[in-house]
Amino acid sequence: MSIQLAEQFEENEQYAEAYEEYKKSHEKSPKDLSILERLGHVAMVLDKPDEAAAYYTKVLELDATNTTAYEQLMDIYVSKDKYKYYIYRGNLHSVEHQLEHALNDYKKALNHAEDDRQIVMTRFTIATLYEQTNNPMKAIDEYLKVLEYDETHEEVFLKLANLYVKEDAPASAIDILERAINKGFTSSKVKETLAQLYLKNDQPQKAKEMSDDELFKVKCMFEQNQTKEGFVELERLKDKYKNNAQYHSLRAQYYFMTEDYDKALECVNEYAKYEKNSPLVYQMRAMIYENKYDDFNAHINWGKYNILRGNKDIAINEFLNADRINDKDANLTETLAMLLEESGDKVHAMEFYEKLIKLEPINKNALSKVADFRESIGDYRTQAECLEKLYELDSRNTIVIKKLAETYERLRNKPAAIEFYNKYIERARGLDDYEKVKAKLAKLENTNMEEDAGWLDKIMKFFNKDK
Repeated sequence: MSIQLAEQFEENEQYAEAYEEYKKSHEKSPKDLSILERLGHVAMVLDKPDEAAAYYTKVLELDATNTTAYEQLMDIYVSKDKYKYYIYRGNLHSVEHQLEHALNDYKKALNHAEDDRQIVMTRFTIATLYEQTNNPMKAIDEYLKVLEYDETHEEVFLKLANLYVKEDAPASAIDILERAINKGFTSSKVKETLAQLYLKNDQPQKAKEMSDDELFKVKCMFEQNQTKEGFVELERLKDKYKNNAQYHSLRAQYYFMTEDYDKALECVNEYAKYEKNSPLVYQMRAMIYENKYDDFNAHINWGKYNILRGNKDIAINEFLNADRINDKDANLTETLAMLLEESGDKVHAMEFYEKLIKLEPINKNALSKVADFRESIGDYRTQAECLEKLYELDSRNTIVIKKLAETYERLRNKPAAIEFYNKYIERARGLDDYEKVKAKLAKLENTNMEEDAGWLDKIMKFFNKDK
């Protein structure tokens, strides 16, 4: 009853009474946004800006995209606290995806900051916005300024390290995280990130000393050519990590290093059970097949690897190389046909769909693709052949039946056209074009027609007539 009563008081401009009733409702439903918004509004009417600000702040805790709350907080602080005013204005512009305006607001807020905490928070926000607006060097400058203050956080070091990695400056990334460690930021996230950077920077011993990850330490041992020692440690950890993908990838690495490629493949297959769509699965297989001198499977796996990495053109080249070695693999042929079609090379794609039909005469998709393509270039005879095969595979498919009728009509093969139009009518009762096709059949039956070779066949005859 409190909400209805509060609304009644508010409607009658009895704001003090309304305010008290809204408070009662808020106690019962502290996360109700509509009540918080009403409390903020009525507090403003009653000239209680501090209380209004508290309610609107609670609104933002529950809904960080609430533009009304930002606008009201801006009104509250515009004349009494310029720092908060510009912060909330910046937040509003961020929510509205006006990042350049937001940046300007936060810079203005910085000029009104009163303590280190506000400076650090504002510079961190500015740095983050520079990242979002693709200004990595400016972001780095801001993060470095944040590090000058005691009120910093480990996230600043991690963000800086990540930016340096993206800018191809791994030594700077390492230096930043070493500074973090020296300042007492020794969380697992900082240490493991630094360990990974050490390893990528050819410092496996430092990586091993920094990390607490047992499997990662084994990887470091392999990088130090401590192959046997690493494998002994890996076997010791078997029971603990046998259901861990990294464990199986390390076993694959060991067998690859010791040139036991069949064992390495077995381990990759185990790894794939845990990381089904990982590019690493195909990368490892490709490298193993290369060392087994199995170029066909190497190209196949490099192709799959590049598909997952989004490098479609490279993948097509790998698959084409595989096809040159073995052009009788139906799966490869179909993959190439689809990839070439997706890339816009329709003519080349059709070559592979036609080859697929030879390898798999009952492949419906290939037959349909070739039929459509042959229709588009006016080769109705080949289109009819493909459609006839599709009809043999599925004699109830009304789409195929109708296309066959239309194709034979184009070929001026009246008996065949009438036959398939009749078959269509037998099955198409109730379909939208039933009456239209029926009328077309009646007209065709009363039309004289001689079988036509089609324009493509005519062109071929023209060029061959003097031979």
